[in-house]
Amino acid sequence: MWTYFGVAVGGAIGCCARYGMTQLVQLVYGRQFPLATLIINVAGCFLMGFLFFETLERITISPALRTAVLTGGLGGFTTFSTFAMESLLLLEDGKRLAAFLYLALSVILGLTAALLGAYAARKL
Repeated sequence: MWTYFGVAVGGAIGCCARYGMTQLVQLVYGRQFPLATLIINVAGCFLMGFLFFETLERITISPALRTAVLTGGLGGFTTFSTFAMESLLLLEDGKRLAAFLYLALSVILGLTAALLGAYAARKL
């Protein structure tokens, strides 16, 4: 039961962090390109790669806390469903190049960030 509670609290924190970061990025860079979601997804991938291995190989925390952080916090922070919807909207608006760029950058940078996070966790 504590694990579910932890996931719920972590999810609430992650969602608030995502909302705050979205507001900040859109305030600075505008809304022409879904940069906020791209930044959030790449940062979330890095954090997932880093924290997954850091808490598996170096830092001992309870399984409930680990699940709360990885599933709740990062699950609430990253925005794959928003990513999919923004991609669809770009395509529907006839912005095929922007849609392709967004899809490619999200996948390539996300995977790269996860790899870097895993590498950092193992080398620090």
